[in-house]
Amino acid sequence: MTDFPSPDELFARPFFFVGIGGSGMLPLAQILKGRGCEVGGSDRSFDQGRTPEKFAALERQGFQLHPQDGSGIVSGEQIVVASAAIEDSVPEIDRANELGCLRLTRAELNSILFNTSGAGIAVAGTSGKSTVTGMLGWILEATGRAPTIMNGAVMKNFVSPERPFASAVVGSQSIYASEVDESDGSIALYRPAVGVLLNVSLDHKSMEELRQLFGDYLSRSRISVINADDEEALALLPQAKDVITFGIEQDKAQISIVPGSIAEGPVRQAAMVIDRHDKSEQALRLNMPGRHNLSNALAAIAGAAAAGVPVAASVEALAGFEGLARRFDIVGTSHAAITVIDDFGHNPEKCAATLRTLRAHSGRVLVFFQPHGYGPLRQMGDELAQVFVDELAEDDRVLMCDPVYFGGTVDRSEGSERIVRLVEQAGGRAEYIPTRKAIEDRLVNLASPGDRIVVMGARDDTLSEFARKVFARLS
Repeated sequence: MTDFPSPDELFARPFFFVGIGGSGMLPLAQILKGRGCEVGGSDRSFDQGRTPEKFAALERQGFQLHPQDGSGIVSGEQIVVASAAIEDSVPEIDRANELGCLRLTRAELNSILFNTSGAGIAVAGTSGKSTVTGMLGWILEATGRAPTIMNGAVMKNFVSPERPFASAVVGSQSIYASEVDESDGSIALYRPAVGVLLNVSLDHKSMEELRQLFGDYLSRSRISVINADDEEALALLPQAKDVITFGIEQDKAQISIVPGSIAEGPVRQAAMVIDRHDKSEQALRLNMPGRHNLSNALAAIAGAAAAGVPVAASVEALAGFEGLARRFDIVGTSHAAITVIDDFGHNPEKCAATLRTLRAHSGRVLVFFQPHGYGPLRQMGDELAQVFVDELAEDDRVLMCDPVYFGGTVDRSEGSERIVRLVEQAGGRAEYIPTRKAIEDRLVNLASPGDRIVVMGARDDTLSEFARKVFARLS
């Protein structure tokens, strides 16, 4: 890691975020602004007029927004926060290099905030990080801990007219709760007081690389919180120091579920949580469906327990947890009983969890999946196609358009057509339709009473707008 100025010197300087509207950049910009820093930025979506309501809200909050042409970089004192993968040809980077600005990646900045807090609580794993971070953050807030929270998704409990995009909460500097990312290896920068590990499965890196990254992460955590239901996560337990385990299926997990106590519904669920440390039982009510969200709740309860919050207090707080935007987010149900759901599912595990939740209840499932990039589609395309084959019924259908592409030099020779072909070859029903407008028309014409339409994908805020448009046409 680069040698940076002391935190006091660092946070006295102005910050400029390249891609300030991105899910990883925006919460960090909000935290810095909330701590009194001067913060500006640029974004390709701002220049293109996409999601104008987001940028209007940022301007109302005092963020200085600039075109992505380098004009916002005016002094060598500015600290430029940009993706590690951003190309030097981008005007801001060219200008920052010219002026000698200090550059930080998103992860470097977050790790400085995290490691200099009184206690950093990290949430890691291939899937579920944002949901667990939101749950954990809400528990800490509801029990009076005043946490600072860094999340990659909007947390509905913290949304207000002034802060409609609440993916961060600026609390005290004594507790900093954050999801931490393994996809770029930056998880290695964090030194957690509490390190939560949800699962270990194929996403952006090979399994060998993931085992090394997550194992090292546990060895750096003062207290580790490990999912005993996940075989790969549990196998890393010997690398941890103090450990709290959680799990639905494991009768030896410290935070678990009383067998036979789960009651599931289409939009909520309930269960009895047992703390095997003292054999106490608490009635959990969760306003989110799906077995994966029950596991997420146990992770948050166990993570909070590691930070000193009693299990009973965490269970009580979760009854008021409202969920995250784009995490099984029900847009609405039409008069014809067609439900539209907006979901962040983009890797095999996330997609499988959402589809299992949908298949647990009656009704045909129509999936619109927009891949979040050409690179990820090459990395996990075969596994993704298998998920659609395994988790969908004979009458269900998958529609795919071209992957997200906002420019750059990525290889675009292999796209969604290959995944559709793999699904069809395995007996599933899939369609490749290149454009979103044609997808919208197809979904509206295809939908029948009782269907559930799920819009899935990442790295594109306009997917939520798309889901609302589909619902409006159906209504």
